Amino acid sequence: MAWLLKPLVLLLLAAALLLMVLDQVFNLQSNATFLAFRASTKSLEVKTAAGNWKPLNELTIAELDRALTRRIETPGAVWKSLTVRRQAETSTQNLAQAFLSAKISVIELSPQYYTFATSFKDKFELTTAKERLEAEDAIFSITANFREPSGKPLGLVVHEGREMNRTFPAWTGYFFVKSGKPWFGPKSLFEETPGVLEEASQGYPSVMKNHTVFSYVDLAPSRYFDGNKITYRSLAGMRKDGTIVFIVSGDGGAMNVTEVAALAQKLNVQHATMLDGGRALQYSLRLAGQTHHFTAFNTTMDFDSPSLDAERSPVFLVVRPRATAASAP
Repeated sequence: MAWLLKPLVLLLLAAALLLMVLDQVFNLQSNATFLAFRASTKSLEVKTAAGNWKPLNELTIAELDRALTRRIETPGAVWKSLTVRRQAETSTQNLAQAFLSAKISVIELSPQYYTFATSFKDKFELTTAKERLEAEDAIFSITANFREPSGKPLGLVVHEGREMNRTFPAWTGYFFVKSGKPWFGPKSLFEETPGVLEEASQGYPSVMKNHTVFSYVDLAPSRYFDGNKITYRSLAGMRKDGTIVFIVSGDGGAMNVTEVAALAQKLNVQHATMLDGGRALQYSLRLAGQTHHFTAFNTTMDFDSPSLDAERSPVFLVVRPRATAASAP
């Protein structure tokens, strides 16, 4: 029997290596949790600092603050994570929760220390967050505009004061920089904010203005957008003091729009919009000598099958250190 052992060990090693490669390409662990819970009707729960679970809608602001784990903190930037779950109802869900956790990331960036811009390749050739991070020498990059099946961006793109892609009238959310200050929020905020337009991209839907979540987010979430769908989400907003806040799905941390908007409210976000999410969501973060890449799906390997093909996007937002960071107050 000993002669059978060596081939068996080699087979197991090959299988383990294949799983590692597939996990690296398709983020299998994250998507196992996502697929298990995407049809769940249970509410999102947060793991508190005390170690128990509490529904997001019952969580106080103070409890949320204590539940957030600080991963990295540098002057002008902090990356926090939140452990979340939904109550398991099936054996598949129980199995997923037994071995895997679900995370949401909160990334806070100060315009005192960083500049914000759109980033893309020539002719909007499809690219990735990792490529944009390296090409721009940035500390953060994230999927911005939605895109057409052809790969062309949907919605306004402005870079260095030049309009690179025209406005898409149906899109209600905006990232923009006017006279050096970055903003995120609804179309009305974009139109009423004075200043010279330097950078812009459109998102959808806008979800909040002046700390108030728009009524359609809760009352008609599936009328104009897939608001009820549990999937990978990306919200970008700003506080009254100008701090930019990204609330994004991490491994397994799928949400609906109501849930991510509720998190934004509890985190004192004043204005906010959604960016492209779902399988298109990808972001890269580089702080304090550490680099973190998140991809909801395959971004590296090309396949003939549309369901497996690499998910790349035409436009990203990038955050770069200011040449001379403003002095801390």
